[in-house]
Amino acid sequence: MNDTEVNKTINQMVMFIRQEAEEKAAEISVSAEEEFNITRLQLLEAEKARVKRDFERREGTVEVKKKVEFSKQLNESRIKVLQAREEAVQKLLDEAFAAMAALSSDKAAYKRLLTDLLVQATHKLEEPKVLVRCRQMDQQLVQDAMTAAQGKYRETFGTACPAMELDTKHALPGPPAPGQHAADGFETCCGGVVVTSADSKIVCSNTLDDRLRITYQSNLPHLRALLFGAHVTA
Repeated sequence: MNDTEVNKTINQMVMFIRQEAEEKAAEISVSAEEEFNITRLQLLEAEKARVKRDFERREGTVEVKKKVEFSKQLNESRIKVLQAREEAVQKLLDEAFAAMAALSSDKAAYKRLLTDLLVQATHKLEEPKVLVRCRQMDQQLVQDAMTAAQGKYRETFGTACPAMELDTKHALPGPPAPGQHAADGFETCCGGVVVTSADSKIVCSNTLDDRLRITYQSNLPHLRALLFGAHVTA
C-alpha cells in the first residue's frame, strides 16, 4: 500500500471517528438538555408547591385573625348591650327608691302603711311580745300606728294582738340624702319597720327598702322582658 492509500485510509478513519464523536456529543447534549429541563421542571413544581403552602398558611392565619377579631368585637358588643340593659334596669330601681322615699311625706297614708306592716310582721313572728324598730323621725307616727295595729290585728285574725314595744335603742337609718340611692348600698332607710322577738333573736324586716328589693328580685325577669323583649329574661 503506497502513501496515498495510507493517507486516504487514515483520513477515512479520522472522519469516521469524528462523526462518531459528534453524534455522541449530540446525544450527550440532548440527554443533558432533557435532564436539565426535567430537573428545572421538578424544582419549579417544588417551588410552586412551597409558595402555595406558604400562601395557604398565611391565608389561614389571616382567617384565624379575622375570626378572633370578629369574636372579640362581638363579645365587646354583647358586653355593652348587657351593661346598657343593666343600667336601664338599675335606673328603674333608683327611680323606685326615690318614689318610695317620698311616701312618708303623706302622714295619713304613711300611718296606714305602717299599721299594715306592723300587723303583717307581728303575725309572721307569732311571739307573745315584739319589739318595733323604726327611724327616729318616725317614732311618734309608729307609736300611733302600733295602737291602730292592735285593733286591726284582732279584726283581721280574730285574736288579741301580741304586746308591742318601741325599741328606741336601735333606730333605723334615716332617709337617703339628695343624690344618694338606697340601692347603691348606703346605710339609709326610706321607711317602714323592723319587728323582732323580745330577745331580738328573731327578726322580721318590713322596711320599705327590703320590700322593694324583694319585689324587684322576684319581678326582675318580667321587668327585663317588658323593657327588652320576651326573649330577654336573664
